[in-house]
Amino acid sequence: MDGKTIVITGASDGIGAAAARELKRRGENVVICGRNREKTERIAAELGAPCHLADYSRLSEVKRLAEELKEYDRIDVLCNNAGGVLGDRAVTEDGFEKTFQVNVLGGFLLTRLLFGKLAESNATVIQTSSIAANLFGSDFRADDLQNEKNYSAVKAYGYGKLCDALLTRELAKRYGDKINAVAFEPGVVRTNFAAEGKGFIKFCYHTPLKYFFTITPKKSAERLVKLALGEAGKDFVTGETYGKKKPMKFKFKDEGGEAAKTLFDECVRLTDRFIV
Repeated sequence: MDGKTIVITGASDGIGAAAARELKRRGENVVICGRNREKTERIAAELGAPCHLADYSRLSEVKRLAEELKEYDRIDVLCNNAGGVLGDRAVTEDGFEKTFQVNVLGGFLLTRLLFGKLAESNATVIQTSSIAANLFGSDFRADDLQNEKNYSAVKAYGYGKLCDALLTRELAKRYGDKINAVAFEPGVVRTNFAAEGKGFIKFCYHTPLKYFFTITPKKSAERLVKLALGEAGKDFVTGETYGKKKPMKFKFKDEGGEAAKTLFDECVRLTDRFIV
């Protein structure tokens, strides 16, 4: 089979769908993963691509998704793109704060479960981060991953997207000889990702105001496509989070990488029960 096999989560609309369209146009083998059956199947049918369903608020579904994806001959790129701004603080049936689970643990678990398959092809693992990591996550605390203190939807999202960047850095540090981990910051994108949010952030994204400060999903997806088709060491440096052209600088300073290490170890501990 010609072309790379590229798995994209959160591909039923927005950046994920736009990236899938462009990658398919370029001759790659795209695998569509989404939460909403109707939207996911519609994109898959449009592209003539296979699709899989998983709701990241249930980690049992992430585990099932991994088992389905293991059936592919190879996976060259895994794009952990699922996530979004949610509403009031809620705890999932798995016992985790929902924003943290959907934006962080879901992708982390999927990567763990697929690690053997990914290592076989020296795959690239791409994580979607966000400028929200700087806007709302600069006071991140590794001892409050469940967002129990002073919760707000945007702060929880910012923390989650900072976590994604830190985990990417640590993944590259620990397993850079087996896979290529990199993240990207998509810009402020005109998508439906704040559909479950509330307050000002939802107002900004669901009124004409959004046209004044956002870019289109197609424009943003160019960043994801570039990394998916790129070569580590030549087109990107593993462990970094890329903006429009160069690595993003974070306000949160992780001197010595201790926060990334602690976070990674804790995510391993939290997802261990889903590995067996």
